Amino acid sequence: MRHRVDYPITQHTLGNGLRVVVSPDATTPVVAVNLWYDVGSRDEPTGQTGWAHLFEHLMFQGSAHVASGEHLQVMQDVGGTANATTWFDRTNYFETVPPGALDLALWLEADRLATLPDNLTQTNLDTQRDVVKEEKRQRYDNVPYGTATKLSVKLAFPPDHPYGHTTIGSMDDLDAATPDAAAAFFRAHYRPDNAVLTIVGDVSPADAIERAQRYLGAVPPRTGIPRAVVDPLPPLTGVPRMDLCDQVPQDCVQFAWRLPVVDTPEFDAADLALSILGGGEASRLVRDLTRERGVATNVAAGALGLIGGNSLGLAGAFLVPGCDPAAVEDLLVWHIDALATNGPTAAEMDRAFAQYEREWLASLAAFDSRADALCAYATLHGDPGLVNTRLDAVARVSAADVQEACRTFLSPGARAVLTYRAGGEPNV
Repeated sequence: MRHRVDYPITQHTLGNGLRVVVSPDATTPVVAVNLWYDVGSRDEPTGQTGWAHLFEHLMFQGSAHVASGEHLQVMQDVGGTANATTWFDRTNYFETVPPGALDLALWLEADRLATLPDNLTQTNLDTQRDVVKEEKRQRYDNVPYGTATKLSVKLAFPPDHPYGHTTIGSMDDLDAATPDAAAAFFRAHYRPDNAVLTIVGDVSPADAIERAQRYLGAVPPRTGIPRAVVDPLPPLTGVPRMDLCDQVPQDCVQFAWRLPVVDTPEFDAADLALSILGGGEASRLVRDLTRERGVATNVAAGALGLIGGNSLGLAGAFLVPGCDPAAVEDLLVWHIDALATNGPTAAEMDRAFAQYEREWLASLAAFDSRADALCAYATLHGDPGLVNTRLDAVARVSAADVQEACRTFLSPGARAVLTYRAGGEPNV
C-alpha cells in the first residue's frame, strides 16, 4: 500500500528576492532552518575549482558581528546544531534549534550573507584553505578508492563541462584564491535572490515569514553571473576506460553512465533500474556476484541526481582476491543486457519502489531532512510542493519504462569503465 504525504507549505518571496518556504509541524518543539544557495562546483570556472566548497568553510570563519568559530559555538550553547555541505548543484547551510533560538539562527545567517566579503582577511582565507586541502588529502587523495568519483566524472564528462570536476577541486586552484577574488566569487553567488530559505517545525507560517523579513529582508540583492544553459549530452560511446594500480585492498570495477537530469520520468526509470541491478541485498548483482558466484565482496549501483543537463549513474563491484576483473566486468554487462532484454519482474518493481518509498519517508520524518528536501525542490525545480507528489511520480514508472531506460541510458556500450588493481606501483 502506497503511503502519501501532505506537508503544509507556505511560500513567500521577500523584496530582495529571497524565497522563503515554511512548513509548520508542532509535533516536536524544534525548528529546522535550511538555506540553499544556487551555487555548486558546476559554477566554478577554469582556475577556480573547489571554491564553492572553500566558501562553505569560509562562511564559518567570521563576519561583521560574529567571530571566527562563533556561529557553531553559539548554536551549541542554545542546544542546537549547525553545519553545511557543498555539492555539484548547490551549497547549503542549516541549523536545528529550539523554537526560542530561531531568531538567533536567522540573525547569524543574515550577518554572514550581508557582511562576510567585507571581513574576508588573508589570515581567514589561509586558515580555511589549509583545512580544505587537508580534507582533500584525508578523504580523497590518501584513502583507498578516494579518487573514484573524480575519475568517474572525468570519464563521463568533457573537461570543460560543469560536471567535469568534483567539489573538492584541485590544490593549484585552491592556492590561487586571493581575498579579493574570493570576495568577488561570494558577491556573484551568495545573494538573497539566489537563495531559498526553508523553515520547518514548531512555528507558524506568518511568524516565520515575519522573522525572515526582519533579519534577512534588508540584505540587498547583488548582480550575479548569468549561468550558461547546459544542453544534455548524449549517452557515452566507445566505452572510455581507465585502468590503474593503486594502494587499495582489492581490485574494483566500476561503470559510469550519463543519465537524464534528476526527477524526470527518464531519470526515475534509470534510477529504479540501477536499484534492481545493485540496490540492496535482494538485487540481481548482489545475489549473483556475492552469494552465488562468490566473485565479489560487495556490489552496489545507484544514481547521482544532477540538474545541469545530465545526471550520473554508477555501478561497481569489489572483487574477491584472485578473481579476474575482466570476467567480473563481463558478468556486470550480462546482467545489464538481461534487464534490457527481458525487463524487470513485478516483484522487482515492487521491491525497488518499496525501497525508494521507505528511504524517502524516513528522510522526511526528520525536520532537518524535510527542510533540505523543500529547499532542493524550490531551488532545482521551482516548486517545493513536489515533495508531496514525489512518491506518485516514482510510482508512475512502469516495468516497460525501466526496460527502456536500461536499453537507452544503461547500455553496456554507453558506459565508461574504471578499474582499480591492487598492488604494483601506483599510476594514479
